[in-house]
Amino acid sequence: MSRKEPETAVRKRPSETGPDMASVAAAVLNVPSDPPGLYVVATPIGNLADITLRALRILARAEIVACEDTRVTRKLMSRYGLSTPLMSYHEHNAEARRPELMARLEAGEIVALVTDAGTPLVSDPGFRLVDAARAEDHPVFAVPGASALLSGLVVAGLPADRFWFEGFLPPKSAARRARIAEIAGIEGTLVLYEAPHRVAASMADLASGLGARSTVLARELTKRYETVLRGSLEELAAHLAAEGPPKGEIVLVIGPPPEGSRANVLSEAEIDERLGRRAAEIGVKRASAELAAETGLKRADLYRRALDLGARTKSGNDRNGPNDS
Repeated sequence: MSRKEPETAVRKRPSETGPDMASVAAAVLNVPSDPPGLYVVATPIGNLADITLRALRILARAEIVACEDTRVTRKLMSRYGLSTPLMSYHEHNAEARRPELMARLEAGEIVALVTDAGTPLVSDPGFRLVDAARAEDHPVFAVPGASALLSGLVVAGLPADRFWFEGFLPPKSAARRARIAEIAGIEGTLVLYEAPHRVAASMADLASGLGARSTVLARELTKRYETVLRGSLEELAAHLAAEGPPKGEIVLVIGPPPEGSRANVLSEAEIDERLGRRAAEIGVKRASAELAAETGLKRADLYRRALDLGARTKSGNDRNGPNDS
């Protein structure tokens, strides 16, 4: 029997036309001055047209723009004729660069914080700068815009009223499977990021740990060759195994557990037996997550039950143990 192939949607986006820079400049700058402080500025995730007028205004008026990679941000700045000085600020140099940025805030300057693509602080270390600014009572302003997380969620066609953003799963399979077991019982849509060279292995582990769930793999969102694959976890895992690693940035959107999954519930005695045995083998936390994934029961409830079971077992052993007197 042939395996069902995932649905594919590839849209070739039209080339961007150059902006009317005079109109942009008028819209950006013909407003009152912005107060000093730290501005967390969202930038495009691919299509450079996905930038807000307010973001352009802040980037133009800032005394410094802190960014992950100056080469990436310089392309965006050049696209809109902006020449604000750039400073590299990323996880490897943040501790050394943060004092200078804090001194600029203390001096009453506008400091803009951007990431290479999308909204800073989402799978990004910039929160430490925000935390430091807040601790010193410097104003912090959000300048919202593009986000791969939300873009993937809205194109997926899966329930979006409740969702869990997981970010990146662990790179090694054993740790990844353990984490998948922990999030399996979440009653909502799951949104994950993944690297192209690792996505096939991650999808195989997700299919094994989560079962039959509707899934969307979105690649190169907002870019010229945006691709959206739809299918079950098993279908997408098989597709990636056959086709090889895809290129570009990837967002995975996985639907919530199916309604019927809660029917697979063990008896009370079986739950206690399974929890006690697996907790002794792999620990209470992992045993609870594993059983939650299998039965659809809430992980927190199983965790508390395992702790109570362990306490009752210990108490019984203490009463029945040898008398040392």
